[in-house]
Amino acid sequence: MRRLLLNVALIAATALSLSACGKRDAEAPKAPAPATSEAPAEDDRAMGAAGEVPDFEALAAATVADPRRPEADRLDDERRKPAAALAFMEVKPGIAVFELEAGGGWYTELLSHGVGPQGSVVMQNPQGFLAFVGDKVAERLRDGRLANVRQSLSNFDALDAPDASVDLVVWVQGPHELYYKPNGNSLGDPAKAYAEIARILKPGGAFVAIDHSAESGAPETTGNDLHRIDKIIVMQMADQAGLRLVGESDFLANPEDPLTVGVFDPSIRGRTDQFALRFVKE
Repeated sequence: MRRLLLNVALIAATALSLSACGKRDAEAPKAPAPATSEAPAEDDRAMGAAGEVPDFEALAAATVADPRRPEADRLDDERRKPAAALAFMEVKPGIAVFELEAGGGWYTELLSHGVGPQGSVVMQNPQGFLAFVGDKVAERLRDGRLANVRQSLSNFDALDAPDASVDLVVWVQGPHELYYKPNGNSLGDPAKAYAEIARILKPGGAFVAIDHSAESGAPETTGNDLHRIDKIIVMQMADQAGLRLVGESDFLANPEDPLTVGVFDPSIRGRTDQFALRFVKE
Protein backbone atom coordinates (compact mmCIF):
# COMPACT_ATOMS: atom_id res chain seq x y z
CA MET A 1 0.00 0.00 0.00
CA ARG A 2 2.80 2.37 0.91
CA ARG A 3 4.54 1.63 -2.41
CA LEU A 4 1.27 2.35 -4.29
CA LEU A 5 0.93 5.72 -2.55
CA LEU A 6 4.53 6.62 -3.44
CA ASN A 7 3.93 5.73 -7.10
CA VAL A 8 0.79 7.86 -7.21
CA ALA A 9 2.69 10.80 -5.68
CA LEU A 10 5.50 10.37 -8.14
CA ILE A 11 3.10 10.30 -11.10
CA ALA A 12 1.36 13.47 -9.84
CA ALA A 13 4.65 15.32 -9.35
CA THR A 14 5.78 14.35 -12.83
CA ALA A 15 2.51 15.58 -14.33
CA LEU A 16 2.84 18.92 -12.52
CA SER A 17 6.44 19.29 -13.68
CA LEU A 18 5.51 18.60 -17.31
CA SER A 19 2.63 21.04 -17.07
CA ALA A 20 4.90 23.77 -15.70
CA CYS A 21 7.48 23.18 -18.40
CA GLY A 22 4.81 23.38 -21.05
CA LYS A 23 3.58 26.66 -19.60
CA ARG A 24 7.11 28.12 -19.52
CA ASP A 25 7.67 27.01 -23.11
CA ALA A 26 4.47 28.69 -24.19
CA GLU A 27 5.40 31.91 -22.42
CA ALA A 28 9.07 31.97 -23.44
CA PRO A 29 10.00 34.38 -26.25
CA LYS A 30 10.79 32.84 -29.57
CA ALA A 31 14.44 32.53 -30.54
CA PRO A 32 15.65 35.46 -32.68
CA ALA A 33 15.56 34.92 -36.42
CA PRO A 34 18.88 34.31 -38.13
CA ALA A 35 20.76 37.49 -39.07
CA THR A 36 20.12 38.85 -42.54
CA SER A 37 21.44 41.67 -44.64
CA GLU A 38 18.68 43.81 -43.12
CA ALA A 39 20.01 43.46 -39.57
CA PRO A 40 20.14 46.80 -37.66
CA ALA A 41 23.29 48.82 -38.19
CA GLU A 42 25.48 49.77 -35.24
CA ASP A 43 24.07 53.31 -35.13
CA ASP A 44 20.52 51.86 -35.12
CA ARG A 45 21.33 49.87 -31.99
CA ALA A 46 22.91 52.94 -30.39
CA MET A 47 19.71 54.89 -31.04
CA GLY A 48 17.90 52.61 -28.61
CA ALA A 49 14.17 51.97 -28.42
CA ALA A 50 11.59 54.67 -28.98
CA GLY A 51 11.57 57.13 -26.09
CA GLU A 52 15.04 56.16 -24.85
CA VAL A 53 18.01 58.53 -24.86
CA PRO A 54 20.40 57.49 -27.66
CA ASP A 55 23.92 56.39 -26.80
CA PHE A 56 25.59 59.51 -28.19
CA GLU A 57 29.08 58.27 -27.40
CA ALA A 58 28.51 55.09 -29.41
CA LEU A 59 26.98 57.05 -32.28
CA ALA A 60 29.94 59.45 -32.26
CA ALA A 61 32.50 56.65 -32.22
CA ALA A 62 30.79 54.96 -35.17
CA THR A 63 30.76 58.23 -37.12
CA VAL A 64 34.45 58.90 -36.51
CA ALA A 65 35.26 55.32 -37.61
CA ASP A 66 33.15 55.60 -40.77
CA PRO A 67 35.27 54.23 -43.67
CA ARG A 68 33.95 56.93 -46.01
CA ARG A 69 35.94 59.63 -44.22
CA PRO A 70 39.03 60.79 -46.12
CA GLU A 71 42.26 59.52 -44.59
CA ALA A 72 43.64 63.07 -44.55
CA ASP A 73 40.83 64.08 -42.16
CA ARG A 74 41.76 61.34 -39.70
CA LEU A 75 45.20 62.85 -39.17
CA ASP A 76 43.59 65.58 -37.05
CA ASP A 77 41.41 63.30 -34.92
CA GLU A 78 43.77 63.13 -31.96
CA ARG A 79 44.09 66.90 -31.84
CA ARG A 80 40.48 67.84 -32.54
CA LYS A 81 38.79 65.01 -30.59
CA PRO A 82 35.76 64.66 -32.86
CA ALA A 83 34.22 61.76 -30.94
CA ALA A 84 33.95 63.91 -27.82
CA ALA A 85 32.66 66.84 -29.88
CA LEU A 86 29.95 64.87 -31.68
CA ALA A 87 28.79 63.28 -28.42
CA PHE A 88 28.61 66.73 -26.79
CA MET A 89 26.65 68.03 -29.79
CA GLU A 90 24.33 65.00 -29.46
CA VAL A 91 24.46 64.25 -33.17
CA LYS A 92 22.14 61.44 -34.20
CA PRO A 93 20.59 60.07 -37.40
CA GLY A 94 17.72 61.99 -38.95
CA ILE A 95 18.30 65.48 -37.54
CA ALA A 96 18.74 68.74 -39.45
CA VAL A 97 22.03 70.54 -38.71
CA PHE A 98 23.12 74.06 -39.64
CA GLU A 99 26.91 74.36 -39.47
CA LEU A 100 28.14 77.93 -39.16
CA GLU A 101 31.53 78.73 -40.64
CA ALA A 102 32.12 75.26 -42.01
CA GLY A 103 35.41 76.20 -43.67
CA GLY A 104 36.67 73.38 -45.85
CA GLY A 105 34.22 70.91 -44.34
CA TRP A 106 36.22 68.86 -41.85
CA TYR A 107 33.26 68.79 -39.47
CA THR A 108 30.76 68.83 -42.34
CA GLU A 109 31.99 65.37 -43.32
CA LEU A 110 31.42 64.04 -39.82
CA LEU A 111 28.03 65.69 -39.45
CA SER A 112 26.92 64.34 -42.83
CA HIS A 113 27.73 60.75 -41.84
CA GLY A 114 26.37 61.27 -38.33
CA VAL A 115 22.89 62.43 -39.39
CA GLY A 116 22.68 59.84 -42.17
CA PRO A 117 20.55 59.84 -45.32
CA GLN A 118 17.41 60.86 -43.44
CA GLY A 119 19.16 63.91 -41.97
CA SER A 120 20.55 67.08 -43.52
CA VAL A 121 23.44 69.51 -43.09
CA VAL A 122 23.74 73.13 -44.23
CA MET A 123 27.39 74.02 -44.77
CA GLN A 124 27.58 77.79 -44.23
CA ASN A 125 30.47 80.16 -44.88
CA PRO A 126 30.70 83.90 -45.40
CA GLN A 127 31.41 84.70 -49.03
CA GLY A 128 34.68 86.33 -48.04
CA PHE A 129 35.98 83.09 -46.49
CA LEU A 130 36.03 81.20 -49.77
CA ALA A 131 39.43 82.67 -50.54
CA PHE A 132 40.76 80.94 -47.41
CA VAL A 133 39.24 77.51 -48.08
CA GLY A 134 40.21 77.41 -51.76
CA ASP A 135 38.97 74.27 -53.53
CA LYS A 136 38.34 72.33 -50.33
CA VAL A 137 34.57 72.74 -50.43
CA ALA A 138 34.33 71.73 -54.08
CA GLU A 139 36.46 68.66 -53.43
CA ARG A 140 34.44 67.75 -50.37
CA LEU A 141 31.13 67.90 -52.25
CA ARG A 142 32.34 66.67 -55.64
CA ASP A 143 30.03 64.25 -57.49
CA GLY A 144 27.45 64.42 -54.73
CA ARG A 145 29.52 62.33 -52.32
CA LEU A 146 27.82 64.08 -49.37
CA ALA A 147 24.30 63.98 -50.76
CA ASN A 148 22.64 65.32 -47.60
CA VAL A 149 24.79 68.50 -47.52
CA ARG A 150 23.81 71.89 -48.94
CA GLN A 151 26.27 74.77 -49.22
CA SER A 152 25.16 78.24 -48.12
CA LEU A 153 27.00 81.56 -48.46
CA SER A 154 25.94 84.40 -46.18
CA ASN A 155 27.04 86.60 -43.33
CA PHE A 156 26.39 85.32 -39.84
CA ASP A 157 23.42 87.64 -39.28
CA ALA A 158 21.48 86.49 -42.37
CA LEU A 159 21.23 82.71 -42.18
CA ASP A 160 19.80 80.79 -45.10
CA ALA A 161 17.18 78.65 -43.35
CA PRO A 162 13.45 78.92 -42.57
CA ASP A 163 12.16 79.72 -39.10
CA ALA A 164 12.22 76.81 -36.63
CA SER A 165 13.61 74.38 -39.22
CA VAL A 166 16.82 73.17 -37.58
CA ASP A 167 17.46 70.71 -34.74
CA LEU A 168 21.08 71.68 -34.14
CA VAL A 169 23.29 74.69 -34.92
CA VAL A 170 27.02 74.18 -34.45
CA TRP A 171 29.75 76.81 -34.60
CA VAL A 172 33.25 75.37 -34.18
CA GLN A 173 36.08 77.83 -33.56
CA GLY A 174 33.80 80.61 -34.74
CA PRO A 175 31.88 82.96 -32.42
CA HIS A 176 34.95 85.21 -32.16
CA GLU A 177 34.55 85.91 -35.89
CA LEU A 178 31.68 88.26 -35.07
CA TYR A 179 34.35 90.67 -33.88
CA TYR A 180 36.83 89.93 -36.69
CA LYS A 181 36.76 92.61 -39.38
CA PRO A 182 38.83 91.67 -42.43
CA ASN A 183 39.65 94.83 -44.38
CA GLY A 184 37.38 96.67 -41.97
CA ASN A 185 34.30 94.70 -43.03
CA SER A 186 31.93 93.10 -40.53
CA LEU A 187 30.86 89.47 -40.98
CA GLY A 188 27.62 90.12 -39.14
CA ASP A 189 26.16 92.10 -36.27
CA PRO A 190 26.65 90.04 -33.10
CA ALA A 191 23.19 90.52 -31.60
CA LYS A 192 21.49 89.83 -34.93
CA ALA A 193 23.64 86.74 -35.49
CA TYR A 194 22.56 85.15 -32.21
CA ALA A 195 18.97 86.15 -32.95
CA GLU A 196 19.29 84.35 -36.30
CA ILE A 197 20.55 81.21 -34.57
CA ALA A 198 17.52 81.29 -32.28
CA ARG A 199 15.20 82.00 -35.22
CA ILE A 200 16.17 78.94 -37.27
CA LEU A 201 16.21 76.55 -34.30
CA LYS A 202 13.17 74.46 -33.51
CA PRO A 203 11.81 74.75 -29.96
CA GLY A 204 14.02 72.41 -27.94
CA GLY A 205 16.75 72.62 -30.57
CA ALA A 206 20.36 73.08 -29.51
CA PHE A 207 23.18 75.51 -30.28
CA VAL A 208 26.73 74.26 -29.62
CA ALA A 209 29.59 76.75 -29.66
CA ILE A 210 33.27 75.76 -29.54
CA ASP A 211 35.95 78.44 -29.64
CA HIS A 212 39.45 79.51 -28.66
CA SER A 213 39.54 80.76 -25.07
CA ALA A 214 40.54 84.29 -24.18
CA GLU A 215 41.41 85.51 -20.71
CA SER A 216 38.48 86.04 -18.38
CA GLY A 217 37.29 89.61 -18.84
CA ALA A 218 38.98 90.05 -22.22
CA PRO A 219 37.12 92.55 -24.44
CA GLU A 220 35.23 91.70 -27.61
CA THR A 221 38.06 93.14 -29.67
CA THR A 222 40.14 90.11 -28.70
CA GLY A 223 38.13 88.29 -31.35
CA ASN A 224 39.76 90.48 -33.98
CA ASP A 225 43.20 90.81 -32.40
CA LEU A 226 43.89 87.24 -31.22
CA HIS A 227 40.99 85.23 -32.75
CA ARG A 228 39.91 84.34 -29.22
CA ILE A 229 36.90 85.16 -27.09
CA ASP A 230 35.95 85.12 -23.43
CA LYS A 231 33.25 82.45 -23.12
CA ILE A 232 31.22 84.77 -20.89
CA ILE A 233 30.56 86.95 -23.94
CA VAL A 234 29.14 83.95 -25.81
CA MET A 235 27.00 83.03 -22.81
CA GLN A 236 25.63 86.55 -22.50
CA MET A 237 24.85 86.93 -26.21
CA ALA A 238 23.14 83.54 -26.35
CA ASP A 239 21.10 84.32 -23.24
CA GLN A 240 19.92 87.61 -24.73
CA ALA A 241 18.73 85.68 -27.79
CA GLY A 242 16.65 83.33 -25.64
CA LEU A 243 19.07 80.40 -25.61
CA ARG A 244 19.56 78.69 -22.23
CA LEU A 245 22.94 77.23 -21.26
CA VAL A 246 22.52 73.53 -20.46
CA GLY A 247 26.03 72.11 -20.74
CA GLU A 248 29.73 72.87 -20.78
CA SER A 249 32.71 70.66 -21.57
CA ASP A 250 36.49 70.95 -21.26
CA PHE A 251 37.47 68.15 -23.68
CA LEU A 252 39.62 70.66 -25.60
CA ALA A 253 41.12 72.37 -22.55
CA ASN A 254 44.86 73.09 -22.47
CA PRO A 255 46.13 74.62 -19.21
CA GLU A 256 49.47 75.37 -20.87
CA ASP A 257 47.89 77.88 -23.25
CA PRO A 258 48.72 81.41 -21.96
CA LEU A 259 45.51 82.74 -23.62
CA THR A 260 47.34 85.95 -24.52
CA VAL A 261 48.87 85.10 -27.90
CA GLY A 262 47.15 84.78 -31.25
CA VAL A 263 45.86 81.35 -32.20
CA PHE A 264 48.18 81.26 -35.22
CA ASP A 265 51.28 81.83 -33.10
CA PRO A 266 53.64 78.85 -33.68
CA SER A 267 53.97 78.32 -29.93
CA ILE A 268 50.30 77.36 -29.59
CA ARG A 269 48.79 76.83 -33.03
CA GLY A 270 46.69 73.69 -33.10
CA ARG A 271 46.88 73.35 -29.32
CA THR A 272 44.82 76.28 -28.02
CA ASP A 273 42.65 76.02 -24.96
CA GLN A 274 39.05 75.81 -26.20
CA PHE A 275 35.69 75.87 -24.48
CA ALA A 276 32.53 74.04 -25.52
CA LEU A 277 29.06 75.32 -24.61
CA ARG A 278 25.64 73.82 -25.28
CA PHE A 279 22.47 75.93 -25.32
CA VAL A 280 18.81 75.04 -25.88
CA LYS A 281 16.01 77.10 -27.37
CA GLU A 282 12.99 76.95 -25.11
